[in-house]
Amino acid sequence: MTLVRVTTAGEATASDAAAIAAGTPSRTLMRRAGEAAAAEIARAYPDALSAPITIYAGPGNNGGDGWVVARALAERGARVYVYEAGEPRSEESKEARARALPLASRGESPDSRLVVDALLGIGAKGEPHGGIAACIARIATARANGASVVAIDAPSGLDADTGATTGAVRADLTLTFGTLKRGLAIARGHAGRIVVIDIGLGDSAPGDGAPQLVDARWVRSHVPPISAEAHKGTRKKLIIIGGEMGMAGAPMLAARAAMRSGIGMVRIVVCRDNLPVVQGAVPEAPAHAWPESDDEVQATITSWADSIVIGPGLGATLGSRALVERVLRGFRGPVLLDADALNVFAGEAEQLGALIGDRAALLTPHPAEFARLLGVHINDVLAHRFEIGAKLAARTRASVLLKGVPTVVSSPAGERLVSCAGTPVLAAAGSGDLLSGIAGTLLAQMGNAHTAGACAAWVHGRAAEIAGRGYVRGVTFANFDFALRRVWNEPLHAIEPPVLAELPAVGER
Repeated sequence: MTLVRVTTAGEATASDAAAIAAGTPSRTLMRRAGEAAAAEIARAYPDALSAPITIYAGPGNNGGDGWVVARALAERGARVYVYEAGEPRSEESKEARARALPLASRGESPDSRLVVDALLGIGAKGEPHGGIAACIARIATARANGASVVAIDAPSGLDADTGATTGAVRADLTLTFGTLKRGLAIARGHAGRIVVIDIGLGDSAPGDGAPQLVDARWVRSHVPPISAEAHKGTRKKLIIIGGEMGMAGAPMLAARAAMRSGIGMVRIVVCRDNLPVVQGAVPEAPAHAWPESDDEVQATITSWADSIVIGPGLGATLGSRALVERVLRGFRGPVLLDADALNVFAGEAEQLGALIGDRAALLTPHPAEFARLLGVHINDVLAHRFEIGAKLAARTRASVLLKGVPTVVSSPAGERLVSCAGTPVLAAAGSGDLLSGIAGTLLAQMGNAHTAGACAAWVHGRAAEIAGRGYVRGVTFANFDFALRRVWNEPLHAIEPPVLAELPAVGER
């Protein structure tokens, strides 16, 4: 199974440099990138070869890739036009242009139904200006008139590190090389469908320092199968604690997701007044009142559960804090803490870590909950989403699943996994409760909080992709419920070399 890393622009550039230093000429990498991109364009837009194609080429090596694409598409029979936004600077780009010019025309075609953006590489920073900005405006006009836009390595103007998109191209398909760039994982609305293409970096690709992308194959290889001899006990027992008055729905959503994810038994523990509501709505799950003593924790939780989820609909009160502490002291097995179970420890990450101890534990905050727990501004969380989770993981001794676009899962040892699955369908109240149920199930069955969190994040996101089928409005968690069943039983999609990974376009376009 090929690992795909999620890198900064600097890490990706260093990989290219290392491959060149190891003996692969720069022009060879450019040729591989351009020819593979052309093949992917032909596969994605087969009808485009019968109409004019316009390629906008910048002066750097990204423009050189564009010239290789131009030649490769022309050799497939396409009528190709190349609009230059500057003279090529490198010898490799000049050579690529010289090889393409006998087969391609200069300028642009107003009849192009496909436009290729090869203006700026991943190292570009700041808002585009001058001739580059003028070309981006031309691309935007073509897209508004119905043309499809393909970006080479990254949409021009998109910051490959931060995902900033001021003045950037909005692409329908982005073909990126060797690694998935962070900015693409963040700015999905500008990247469209993303395809990561192997250009032969091999051992020069980033090592363990860059986080790994989680995909269907990775999840399939880590989630344990349910054996033919399984019974409800071997499929494990999960307790979900939450459900303050007025919030009984949160633990019920979590319980339903757990049952869809293969748990053997679920017990829901809520405030006493919610017992009739929960028992009537989820008859498969016995309901109990919050334990009010250590003896009740032993009787209700410790003697029964394989893992617990605490937080959905819990409420952020002094009583909630006391309940969380009581449960964590009395139950020493795997735990997942979400929502108000984290909010009650705002600014006290070390105190939470002391209660967690050395057990398997997973924290699943959204950025605002994360900021409150660590005592930082939410902007710091968003700006450093790939690194900051490791800081909280080290202080709490728990794996941290930082929700967002993308989701980053960090272990106390500093390992990081990234899930890019998901759509804005998940940007709705209750989504996190569904994730808690999925992750709580996997935590009970796997025992490894880091791996369980990453698998759950991907499954959660993939279910949203299936439920929405490319749409956001009109999709409810009833659609998600049935989509979750399909995720667990979905056949693996064949990926043919040189493609390493594919991410679908998401959001309303």
